[in-house]
Amino acid sequence: MSTSSETAAVPTAAAPSATARGTRLSFRAAVLGRPDAPVLHDVDLDVSPGEILTVVGPSGCGKSTLLRTLAGLLAPLGGSVEVDGAPLRRPSADRTLVFQEDALLPWRTLRGNVELPLAISGVPRSARRARAESWLARVGVSAQAGQLPHRVSGGQRQRAQLARALADSPRAVLMDEPFGALDAQTRSGMQDLLVEVLGGTGATVVFVTHDVDEALFLGDRVALLGSGRVAAVRDVPGPRDRGAVDAPARAALRRDILTSLGS
Repeated sequence: MSTSSETAAVPTAAAPSATARGTRLSFRAAVLGRPDAPVLHDVDLDVSPGEILTVVGPSGCGKSTLLRTLAGLLAPLGGSVEVDGAPLRRPSADRTLVFQEDALLPWRTLRGNVELPLAISGVPRSARRARAESWLARVGVSAQAGQLPHRVSGGQRQRAQLARALADSPRAVLMDEPFGALDAQTRSGMQDLLVEVLGGTGATVVFVTHDVDEALFLGDRVALLGSGRVAAVRDVPGPRDRGAVDAPARAALRRDILTSLGS
């Protein structure tokens, strides 16, 4: 299926009226993993409200474990994990998790999928329909709103998943390689779209990726995991511009990260 519509400019749409205030996410000497298999130790990390923190590291280093702990799906084995200074104890609608697989319900239209978390939150039917349509327009798939997921392309499904993740105004968005299965052109378009739509929400974002260039383009900071720890957290030199990829500071950081990863 053609992906030309997926990388085109996003149609102008009024931003949803509900906006999120980003949350602070903190790890204090945390040990993360399962009781029989801890994978990260002595994690000390703060993610500021409204920040995009990208996380890179080799396979099996604990990137997804870190996200699932923030989502409340795994309890820390030691130390603490906090949301705005309070212990994180369980999942919450304030923190939404986005996977590489779009996880849309195949029997619901794209609109119906975006409406689902709003229905669970008790938003009245007319209001959730309006909010879903606003978000679908904002991510550029309003024309496909009535289609079932199998009738649209992978990039369009990921756009719908992004709309579903943001429609209920979460304060934190946790993204586990959401664009990893997309072709290069569609992936680039989704990265641009993510930056654009997040700009109006204020949500805090933790974005896991294997792609160093993706991490440097999206992140305000990048955390490098390795040897069972957070090996480093580095500020990403601005601006967030694809033309800045060869800027000396950005290129030096890229080399450092690749060296640390053994690439």
